[in-house]
Amino acid sequence: MKKSVLVIALAFGVTGAFAQDLTSKKGEPILPEAEDWAISMDANPIFNYVGNAFNGSTSNSAPGTGWLNSDQTIIGKKFIDEKNAYRVLVRLGFTSQSTKAMIADASVTTAPVYPAVPSMKEDKMKMGNTNIAIGVGKEMRRGKTRLQGVYGADAMIWISSNKTKYEYGNALSVGTPAVTVANSTNFGSNITTDAYGNAARVTEMKSGMTFGIGVRGFIGAEYFIFPKISVGAEYGWGIGFQMSAKGKQTVESIGGTTPAVGTIETETSGSSKFGFDTDINNNTIFGFNGSGSGSTGSGSLRVTFHF
Repeated sequence: MKKSVLVIALAFGVTGAFAQDLTSKKGEPILPEAEDWAISMDANPIFNYVGNAFNGSTSNSAPGTGWLNSDQTIIGKKFIDEKNAYRVLVRLGFTSQSTKAMIADASVTTAPVYPAVPSMKEDKMKMGNTNIAIGVGKEMRRGKTRLQGVYGADAMIWISSNKTKYEYGNALSVGTPAVTVANSTNFGSNITTDAYGNAARVTEMKSGMTFGIGVRGFIGAEYFIFPKISVGAEYGWGIGFQMSAKGKQTVESIGGTTPAVGTIETETSGSSKFGFDTDINNNTIFGFNGSGSGSTGSGSLRVTFHF
């Protein structure tokens, strides 16, 4: 009997020793160590790929997430020791997009004779966006197994702006033939009315600069599926303020007692927002959702590589 008890105790002791030996068969450490660097990315594509590989379907959905994967924010870490790390959140986004469309030349009033084609001119819409976000934080962790609890805090600032310009091939004219707003391409939001009710077309729309600042605490967990590779989830609770300056819209139209072509510039109102909620920057670091539908419960599901 004593021998049996001794054997069982020895077996549990050996098992415990192996359980605490967090190294791979090749001797690689499983968990992060002091001086390690790490980078996190969205885990959704991985889950989609694995699901599709097992059942041959291309319509599998990964677990719903937010915050990290929707805003192209990069998270990098530098470990002070195995339980503490500094982290940096960065997004630098600059986009420029042009859309062109051909429209009939309004100055030509004679129909073409076959096989000639109608004379055409080009309208153009050019959009530009700027999104910049920088954050710093401290991460701490608990746990002695592959499952690690993480918690800490981040401080963030962000700015964003956008501008849209329109160029028209047909210049407005009150002469003969008259060229009106109707001789312009409708790109979706450029055909409007001016302050006097005349048909007008936008030549430039410029938003005011948006500036935001926020602080959030976070808590989550990571599981190390391979040496130095983990899958984890994170949720946060923060407070933030965001302010947008006045914007500007410029339109051109034909109006007046004696009809003439004119340009009118108007200001668009600014705005400000303040909030204290769970993951206040829900879905995107620039989408400030401090209250109302969809403002809570957003987290990030990610895979992290340590090296």
